[in-house]
Amino acid sequence: MKLELHKVRVKGLQWGEVTCVKDGVLYVNKEEACECVAEEKRFAKVDLELAHPGDSIRIIPVKDAVEPRVKIDGKGYFPGFMAGMGRCGEGKTLALDGAAVVTCGPIVAFQEGFVDMSGPGSQYTPFSATQNLVLVAEPVEDLEKHQYETILREAGLKLGVYLAQSCLGAKVDEVVVYEKGSVAEENEKMRTLPKVIYVCMNITQGLLHDTYVYGADIRPSLPTLLHPNEVLDGAMVSGNCVSACDKNTTWHHVHNPIVSALYARHGKDLNFLGVIPTQESTVLAGKLRAAQMNLTIAQQLGADGVIVSEEGYGNPDTDLCLNARYFENAGIKSVVVSDEASGTDGASQSLADATPEMTGFVSTGNVNEMLEVPAMDKLIGWPESIAHLSGGAEESLRPDGSMFVEMQAIIASTAEIGFNRVGCEWV
Repeated sequence: MKLELHKVRVKGLQWGEVTCVKDGVLYVNKEEACECVAEEKRFAKVDLELAHPGDSIRIIPVKDAVEPRVKIDGKGYFPGFMAGMGRCGEGKTLALDGAAVVTCGPIVAFQEGFVDMSGPGSQYTPFSATQNLVLVAEPVEDLEKHQYETILREAGLKLGVYLAQSCLGAKVDEVVVYEKGSVAEENEKMRTLPKVIYVCMNITQGLLHDTYVYGADIRPSLPTLLHPNEVLDGAMVSGNCVSACDKNTTWHHVHNPIVSALYARHGKDLNFLGVIPTQESTVLAGKLRAAQMNLTIAQQLGADGVIVSEEGYGNPDTDLCLNARYFENAGIKSVVVSDEASGTDGASQSLADATPEMTGFVSTGNVNEMLEVPAMDKLIGWPESIAHLSGGAEESLRPDGSMFVEMQAIIASTAEIGFNRVGCEWV
Protein backbone atom coordinates (compact mmCIF):
# COMPACT_ATOMS: atom_id res chain seq x y z
CA MET A 1 0.00 0.00 0.00
CA LYS A 2 1.48 3.34 -1.05
CA LEU A 3 0.21 6.78 -0.01
CA GLU A 4 1.59 10.07 -1.26
CA LEU A 5 0.71 12.99 0.99
CA HIS A 6 1.12 16.20 -1.01
CA LYS A 7 1.49 19.01 1.51
CA VAL A 8 0.75 22.63 0.69
CA ARG A 9 2.06 24.69 3.60
CA VAL A 10 -0.38 27.32 4.84
CA LYS A 11 1.26 30.18 6.74
CA GLY A 12 -1.53 32.73 6.51
CA LEU A 13 -5.32 32.92 6.23
CA GLN A 14 -7.39 35.72 4.67
CA TRP A 15 -10.71 36.37 3.00
CA GLY A 16 -10.51 36.51 -0.77
CA GLU A 17 -12.58 36.58 -3.94
CA VAL A 18 -11.48 33.05 -4.81
CA THR A 19 -10.69 30.18 -2.45
CA CYS A 20 -7.08 29.26 -3.21
CA VAL A 21 -3.55 29.14 -1.83
CA LYS A 22 -1.08 31.72 -3.04
CA ASP A 23 2.40 32.36 -1.63
CA GLY A 24 1.58 30.35 1.49
CA VAL A 25 -1.67 32.21 2.21
CA LEU A 26 -5.01 30.43 2.14
CA TYR A 27 -7.61 32.80 0.72
CA VAL A 28 -11.24 31.92 1.42
CA ASN A 29 -14.33 33.17 -0.37
CA LYS A 30 -16.49 33.59 2.73
CA GLU A 31 -19.84 33.64 0.94
CA GLU A 32 -19.07 30.50 -1.04
CA ALA A 33 -17.69 28.70 2.03
CA CYS A 34 -20.78 29.58 4.08
CA GLU A 35 -23.04 28.35 1.30
CA CYS A 36 -21.09 25.10 1.30
CA VAL A 37 -22.51 24.24 4.74
CA ALA A 38 -25.53 26.55 5.08
CA GLU A 39 -27.55 24.44 2.68
CA GLU A 40 -28.13 22.17 5.64
CA LYS A 41 -31.60 23.35 6.68
CA ARG A 42 -31.18 22.41 10.32
CA PHE A 43 -28.81 25.35 10.95
CA ALA A 44 -30.54 28.53 12.05
CA LYS A 45 -27.35 30.55 11.56
CA VAL A 46 -23.94 29.90 10.02
CA ASP A 47 -20.93 32.18 10.20
CA LEU A 48 -17.19 31.88 9.61
CA GLU A 49 -14.38 33.55 11.57
CA LEU A 50 -10.61 33.67 11.12
CA ALA A 51 -8.24 32.87 13.98
CA HIS A 52 -4.47 33.15 13.50
CA PRO A 53 -1.61 32.07 15.78
CA GLY A 54 -0.85 34.86 18.23
CA ASP A 55 -4.26 36.51 17.94
CA SER A 56 -5.96 37.57 21.17
CA ILE A 57 -8.87 35.22 20.45
CA ARG A 58 -10.70 32.59 22.49
CA ILE A 59 -12.82 29.97 20.68
CA ILE A 60 -15.44 28.30 22.91
CA PRO A 61 -16.95 25.71 22.91
CA VAL A 62 -14.87 23.82 20.34
CA LYS A 63 -16.32 20.53 19.09
CA ASP A 64 -13.90 19.22 16.44
CA ALA A 65 -10.97 20.20 14.24
CA VAL A 66 -10.36 18.99 10.69
CA GLU A 67 -7.33 19.38 8.44
CA PRO A 68 -8.46 20.39 4.90
CA ARG A 69 -7.77 17.37 2.68
CA VAL A 70 -8.96 15.83 -0.58
CA LYS A 71 -7.85 13.03 -2.87
CA ILE A 72 -6.02 14.55 -5.82
CA ASP A 73 -8.19 12.53 -8.19
CA GLY A 74 -11.05 14.75 -6.99
CA LYS A 75 -13.02 11.96 -5.35
CA GLY A 76 -13.53 13.68 -2.01
CA TYR A 77 -12.23 12.49 1.35
CA PHE A 78 -13.38 10.71 4.53
CA PRO A 79 -15.09 7.66 2.93
CA GLY A 80 -18.59 7.17 4.24
CA PHE A 81 -18.95 10.90 4.81
CA MET A 82 -17.57 13.12 2.06
CA ALA A 83 -16.57 10.38 -0.37
CA GLY A 84 -18.02 7.16 -1.67
CA MET A 85 -17.09 4.00 0.15
CA GLY A 86 -13.58 2.98 -0.76
CA ARG A 87 -10.30 2.15 0.90
CA CYS A 88 -8.12 4.94 2.28
CA GLY A 89 -4.34 4.87 2.32
CA GLU A 90 -3.56 4.62 -1.36
CA GLY A 91 -2.93 7.10 -4.16
CA LYS A 92 -2.35 10.83 -3.72
CA THR A 93 -3.85 13.13 -1.11
CA LEU A 94 -3.64 16.93 -1.00
CA ALA A 95 -3.31 18.37 2.52
CA LEU A 96 -3.39 22.04 3.49
CA ASP A 97 -0.68 21.66 6.12
CA GLY A 98 -0.96 24.29 8.85
CA ALA A 99 -4.66 25.01 8.32
CA ALA A 100 -7.64 23.70 10.26
CA VAL A 101 -11.41 23.91 10.21
CA VAL A 102 -12.55 24.35 13.82
CA THR A 103 -16.22 23.78 14.58
CA CYS A 104 -17.94 25.74 17.33
CA GLY A 105 -21.55 25.90 18.46
CA PRO A 106 -23.93 26.18 21.41
CA ILE A 107 -23.36 23.61 24.09
CA VAL A 108 -24.45 20.02 23.40
CA ALA A 109 -22.99 18.33 26.45
CA PHE A 110 -20.52 19.16 29.20
CA GLN A 111 -17.62 17.56 27.40
CA GLU A 112 -16.35 20.18 24.99
CA GLY A 113 -13.54 22.73 25.39
CA PHE A 114 -11.83 25.91 24.32
CA VAL A 115 -8.83 27.09 22.33
CA ASP A 116 -6.84 30.24 23.09
CA MET A 117 -4.81 31.55 20.16
CA SER A 118 -2.36 33.33 22.51
CA GLY A 119 -1.47 33.49 26.19
CA PRO A 120 -0.66 30.64 28.60
CA GLY A 121 -3.60 28.49 27.47
CA SER A 122 -2.31 28.45 23.90
CA GLN A 123 0.74 26.41 24.92
CA TYR A 124 -1.39 23.33 25.56
CA THR A 125 -3.27 22.92 22.28
CA PRO A 126 -1.98 22.35 18.74
CA PHE A 127 -4.74 24.55 17.36
CA SER A 128 -3.14 27.73 18.64
CA ALA A 129 -0.47 27.10 16.00
CA THR A 130 -2.79 26.44 13.04
CA GLN A 131 -4.48 28.93 10.74
CA ASN A 132 -8.08 28.34 11.76
CA LEU A 133 -11.25 28.82 9.78
CA VAL A 134 -13.83 28.68 12.57
CA LEU A 135 -17.30 27.45 11.70
CA VAL A 136 -19.84 28.91 14.13
CA ALA A 137 -23.21 27.28 13.63
CA GLU A 138 -26.43 27.56 15.62
CA PRO A 139 -29.08 24.85 15.28
CA VAL A 140 -32.72 25.45 14.53
CA GLU A 141 -34.92 25.57 17.61
CA ASP A 142 -35.59 22.26 19.39
CA LEU A 143 -33.15 20.26 17.23
CA GLU A 144 -32.31 17.05 19.09
CA LYS A 145 -28.73 17.00 20.41
CA HIS A 146 -27.62 13.93 18.46
CA GLN A 147 -28.92 15.47 15.24
CA TYR A 148 -27.06 18.70 15.94
CA GLU A 149 -23.82 16.84 16.69
CA THR A 150 -24.22 14.95 13.41
CA ILE A 151 -24.85 17.95 11.17
CA LEU A 152 -22.09 20.03 12.76
CA ARG A 153 -19.59 17.16 12.51
CA GLU A 154 -20.46 16.60 8.86
CA ALA A 155 -20.39 20.34 8.14
CA GLY A 156 -16.81 20.53 9.45
CA LEU A 157 -15.76 17.62 7.24
CA LYS A 158 -17.54 19.14 4.25
CA LEU A 159 -15.88 22.52 4.76
CA GLY A 160 -12.46 20.88 5.05
CA VAL A 161 -12.93 19.00 1.79
CA TYR A 162 -14.25 22.15 0.07
CA LEU A 163 -11.12 24.11 1.03
CA ALA A 164 -8.75 21.42 -0.21
CA GLN A 165 -10.78 20.78 -3.36
CA SER A 166 -10.61 24.49 -4.18
CA CYS A 167 -6.82 24.38 -3.86
CA LEU A 168 -6.16 21.47 -6.20
CA GLY A 169 -3.40 22.62 -8.52
CA ALA A 170 -1.66 24.71 -5.85
CA LYS A 171 2.12 24.46 -5.62
CA VAL A 172 3.04 21.51 -3.42
CA ASP A 173 5.79 22.18 -0.87
CA GLU A 174 6.50 18.61 0.21
CA VAL A 175 5.52 15.07 -0.73
CA VAL A 176 5.65 12.50 2.07
CA VAL A 177 5.42 8.86 1.03
CA TYR A 178 4.08 6.11 3.29
CA GLU A 179 4.57 2.65 1.87
CA LYS A 180 4.28 -0.72 3.55
CA GLY A 181 3.46 -4.16 2.24
CA SER A 182 1.20 -6.81 3.73
CA VAL A 183 2.01 -8.35 7.10
CA ALA A 184 3.16 -11.56 5.40
CA GLU A 185 5.45 -9.66 3.01
CA GLU A 186 6.97 -7.54 5.76
CA ASN A 187 7.47 -10.52 8.07
CA GLU A 188 9.40 -12.28 5.34
CA LYS A 189 11.69 -9.28 4.85
CA MET A 190 12.18 -8.52 8.55
CA ARG A 191 12.48 -11.90 10.20
CA THR A 192 14.84 -10.73 12.93
CA LEU A 193 13.00 -7.53 13.93
CA PRO A 194 10.51 -7.45 16.82
CA LYS A 195 6.90 -7.20 15.65
CA VAL A 196 4.95 -4.32 17.17
CA ILE A 197 1.23 -3.57 16.90
CA TYR A 198 -0.65 -0.44 17.97
CA VAL A 199 -4.00 -0.65 19.78
CA CYS A 200 -5.80 2.68 19.52
CA MET A 201 -8.60 2.82 22.10
CA ASN A 202 -11.51 5.06 21.15
CA ILE A 203 -14.48 6.53 22.96
CA THR A 204 -17.39 4.36 21.79
CA GLN A 205 -19.98 4.73 24.51
CA GLY A 206 -22.93 6.31 22.75
CA LEU A 207 -24.65 9.36 24.23
CA LEU A 208 -22.51 11.64 22.01
CA HIS A 209 -19.40 9.55 22.69
CA ASP A 210 -18.68 7.98 19.30
CA THR A 211 -15.84 7.29 16.87
CA TYR A 212 -16.27 6.41 13.21
CA VAL A 213 -14.23 4.12 10.95
CA TYR A 214 -15.14 4.31 7.26
CA GLY A 215 -18.29 6.20 8.17
CA ALA A 216 -19.55 3.59 10.64
CA ASP A 217 -19.87 4.09 14.38
CA ILE A 218 -17.59 1.39 15.80
CA ARG A 219 -19.44 1.14 19.13
CA PRO A 220 -21.55 -1.90 18.10
CA SER A 221 -18.78 -3.49 16.05
CA LEU A 222 -15.69 -5.52 16.99
CA PRO A 223 -11.98 -4.61 16.94
CA THR A 224 -10.45 -4.73 13.49
CA LEU A 225 -7.05 -4.28 11.85
CA LEU A 226 -6.16 -1.25 9.73
CA HIS A 227 -3.10 -0.63 7.60
CA PRO A 228 -1.29 2.44 9.06
CA ASN A 229 -1.91 4.29 5.79
CA GLU A 230 -5.65 4.05 6.31
CA VAL A 231 -5.39 5.84 9.66
CA LEU A 232 -3.20 8.59 8.21
CA ASP A 233 -5.55 9.04 5.25
CA GLY A 234 -8.98 9.73 6.74
CA ALA A 235 -10.42 6.35 7.73
CA MET A 236 -11.12 7.53 11.29
CA VAL A 237 -13.40 10.44 12.21
CA SER A 238 -14.19 11.84 15.65
CA GLY A 239 -17.83 12.09 16.61
CA ASN A 240 -17.49 12.39 20.34
CA CYS A 241 -17.89 15.05 22.98
CA VAL A 242 -15.43 13.51 25.43
CA SER A 243 -13.58 15.72 27.90
CA ALA A 244 -11.72 18.28 25.82
CA CYS A 245 -8.24 17.50 27.13
CA ASP A 246 -8.07 13.95 25.80
CA LYS A 247 -10.48 14.10 22.87
CA ASN A 248 -8.87 12.81 19.68
CA THR A 249 -10.22 15.21 17.08
CA THR A 250 -10.48 14.22 13.44
CA TRP A 251 -7.31 16.31 12.90
CA HIS A 252 -5.50 14.16 15.48
CA HIS A 253 -6.36 10.89 13.76
CA VAL A 254 -4.64 11.85 10.49
CA HIS A 255 -1.69 13.19 12.52
CA ASN A 256 -1.49 10.29 14.98
CA PRO A 257 2.10 10.57 16.32
CA ILE A 258 2.23 6.96 17.50
CA VAL A 259 1.47 5.75 13.99
CA SER A 260 4.05 8.16 12.53
CA ALA A 261 6.72 7.21 15.06
CA LEU A 262 6.27 3.47 14.50
CA TYR A 263 6.25 4.01 10.75
CA ALA A 264 9.55 5.91 10.98
CA ARG A 265 11.15 2.94 12.74
CA HIS A 266 9.58 0.29 10.50
CA GLY A 267 12.27 -1.81 8.87
CA LYS A 268 14.98 -0.29 11.06
CA ASP A 269 14.55 -1.60 14.58
CA LEU A 270 10.97 -2.94 14.49
CA ASN A 271 8.32 -4.41 12.21
CA PHE A 272 5.15 -2.30 12.44
CA LEU A 273 2.25 -4.74 11.98
CA GLY A 274 -0.64 -2.28 11.88
CA VAL A 275 -3.29 -0.49 13.92
CA ILE A 276 -6.23 -1.93 15.84
CA PRO A 277 -8.93 0.71 16.45
CA THR A 278 -10.79 -0.71 19.43
CA GLN A 279 -13.82 0.06 21.57
CA GLU A 280 -14.28 1.38 25.10
CA SER A 281 -17.56 -0.15 26.20
CA THR A 282 -19.80 0.99 29.04
CA VAL A 283 -20.36 -2.57 30.27
CA LEU A 284 -17.87 -5.11 31.59
CA ALA A 285 -18.77 -7.75 29.01
CA GLY A 286 -17.97 -5.29 26.23
CA LYS A 287 -14.66 -4.37 27.80
CA LEU A 288 -13.68 -8.03 28.19
CA ARG A 289 -14.73 -8.85 24.63
CA ALA A 290 -12.73 -6.00 23.08
CA ALA A 291 -9.58 -6.72 25.12
CA GLN A 292 -9.76 -10.42 24.28
CA MET A 293 -10.18 -9.74 20.57
CA ASN A 294 -7.32 -7.22 20.59
CA LEU A 295 -5.13 -10.00 22.00
CA THR A 296 -6.38 -12.50 19.42
CA ILE A 297 -5.53 -10.21 16.51
CA ALA A 298 -2.08 -9.48 17.94
CA GLN A 299 -1.36 -13.17 18.54
CA GLN A 300 -2.50 -14.17 15.06
CA LEU A 301 -0.05 -11.65 13.62
CA GLY A 302 2.75 -12.84 15.89
CA ALA A 303 3.20 -9.57 17.81
CA ASP A 304 6.08 -9.33 20.25
CA GLY A 305 5.09 -5.94 21.63
CA VAL A 306 2.12 -3.58 21.71
CA ILE A 307 1.48 0.10 22.34
CA VAL A 308 -1.97 0.91 23.74
CA SER A 309 -3.31 4.47 23.82
CA GLU A 310 -6.44 5.44 25.72
CA GLU A 311 -9.09 8.04 24.90
CA GLY A 312 -10.86 9.63 27.84
CA TYR A 313 -10.53 8.55 31.45
CA GLY A 314 -12.68 7.12 34.21
CA ASN A 315 -14.32 3.85 33.20
CA PRO A 316 -12.06 3.53 30.07
CA ASP A 317 -9.22 3.04 32.57
CA THR A 318 -10.58 -0.48 33.05
CA ASP A 319 -10.27 -1.14 29.29
CA LEU A 320 -6.68 0.09 29.51
CA CYS A 321 -5.90 -2.23 32.42
CA LEU A 322 -7.55 -5.23 30.74
CA ASN A 323 -5.51 -4.71 27.59
CA ALA A 324 -2.27 -4.50 29.57
CA ARG A 325 -3.18 -7.59 31.61
CA TYR A 326 -4.11 -9.76 28.64
CA PHE A 327 -1.07 -8.81 26.58
CA GLU A 328 1.42 -9.21 29.39
CA ASN A 329 -0.02 -12.56 30.52
CA ALA A 330 0.24 -13.78 26.93
CA GLY A 331 3.93 -12.82 26.79
CA ILE A 332 3.46 -9.72 24.63
CA LYS A 333 5.26 -6.71 26.10
CA SER A 334 2.96 -3.72 26.49
CA VAL A 335 3.34 0.03 26.92
CA VAL A 336 0.24 2.09 27.65
CA VAL A 337 -0.24 5.80 27.01
CA SER A 338 -2.74 7.72 29.13
CA ASP A 339 -3.27 10.96 30.98
CA GLU A 340 -3.93 11.10 34.71
CA ALA A 341 -6.78 12.48 36.80
CA SER A 342 -4.85 12.86 40.03
CA GLY A 343 -6.54 15.92 41.53
CA THR A 344 -5.54 19.57 41.47
CA ASP A 345 -2.68 18.80 43.86
CA GLY A 346 -1.54 15.73 41.94
CA ALA A 347 -1.83 13.56 45.04
CA SER A 348 -4.80 11.37 44.12
CA GLN A 349 -4.78 7.99 42.36
CA SER A 350 -4.03 8.66 38.70
CA LEU A 351 -6.36 6.08 37.14
CA ALA A 352 -9.78 4.82 38.18
CA ASP A 353 -8.49 1.23 37.93
CA ALA A 354 -5.18 -0.57 38.33
CA THR A 355 -3.51 -3.86 37.51
CA PRO A 356 -0.02 -5.16 38.41
CA GLU A 357 0.64 -6.16 34.80
CA MET A 358 0.72 -2.49 33.74
CA THR A 359 4.49 -2.03 33.99
CA GLY A 360 5.10 0.35 31.06
CA PHE A 361 3.18 3.63 31.41
CA VAL A 362 3.63 6.88 29.49
CA SER A 363 1.81 9.83 31.05
CA THR A 364 0.50 12.73 28.98
CA GLY A 365 -0.22 14.90 32.02
CA ASN A 366 -2.64 15.57 34.86
CA VAL A 367 -6.02 16.75 33.57
CA ASN A 368 -6.84 18.40 36.91
CA GLU A 369 -3.94 20.85 36.93
CA MET A 370 -5.25 24.38 37.37
CA LEU A 371 -4.49 27.17 34.94
CA GLU A 372 -5.32 30.86 34.85
CA VAL A 373 -5.96 32.24 31.38
CA PRO A 374 -6.33 35.98 30.74
CA ALA A 375 -9.17 37.72 28.96
CA MET A 376 -8.94 37.84 25.17
CA ASP A 377 -9.72 40.81 22.94
CA LYS A 378 -12.12 38.73 20.87
CA LEU A 379 -14.41 35.84 21.74
CA ILE A 380 -15.71 33.43 19.13
CA GLY A 381 -18.65 31.48 20.47
CA TRP A 382 -20.22 31.43 23.90
CA PRO A 383 -17.81 32.14 26.81
CA GLU A 384 -20.50 31.45 29.41
CA SER A 385 -20.45 27.79 28.37
CA ILE A 386 -17.33 27.30 30.50
CA ALA A 387 -19.73 26.82 33.43
CA HIS A 388 -20.78 23.48 31.91
CA LEU A 389 -17.49 22.19 30.50
CA SER A 390 -15.41 19.52 32.19
CA GLY A 391 -12.69 21.42 34.02
CA GLY A 392 -14.83 24.54 34.32
CA ALA A 393 -17.44 25.82 36.72
CA GLU A 394 -19.86 28.72 37.05
CA GLU A 395 -17.23 30.74 38.90
CA SER A 396 -14.51 29.97 36.32
CA LEU A 397 -15.44 32.96 34.16
CA ARG A 398 -14.49 36.16 35.94
CA PRO A 399 -16.03 39.61 35.37
CA ASP A 400 -12.90 40.80 33.52
CA GLY A 401 -13.11 37.89 31.05
CA SER A 402 -10.24 35.87 32.49
CA MET A 403 -10.82 32.27 33.56
CA PHE A 404 -9.49 29.88 36.19
CA VAL A 405 -9.91 26.34 34.88
CA GLU A 406 -8.54 22.84 34.91
CA MET A 407 -6.40 21.83 31.96
CA GLN A 408 -9.09 19.40 30.90
CA ALA A 409 -11.15 22.31 29.56
CA ILE A 410 -8.52 22.95 26.83
CA ILE A 411 -8.88 20.98 23.60
CA ALA A 412 -6.16 18.28 23.37
CA SER A 413 -4.11 19.54 26.32
CA THR A 414 -3.40 15.96 27.45
CA ALA A 415 -4.13 14.06 24.22
CA GLU A 416 -3.43 10.41 24.94
CA ILE A 417 -1.99 9.66 21.53
CA GLY A 418 0.85 11.95 22.65
CA PHE A 419 0.16 15.02 20.54
CA ASN A 420 0.59 17.54 23.33
CA ARG A 421 3.14 19.70 25.10
CA VAL A 422 2.80 18.27 28.60
CA GLY A 423 5.82 16.36 29.82
CA CYS A 424 7.58 16.60 26.48
CA GLU A 425 10.74 18.34 25.39
CA TRP A 426 10.14 20.46 22.28
CA VAL A 427 12.91 21.88 20.13
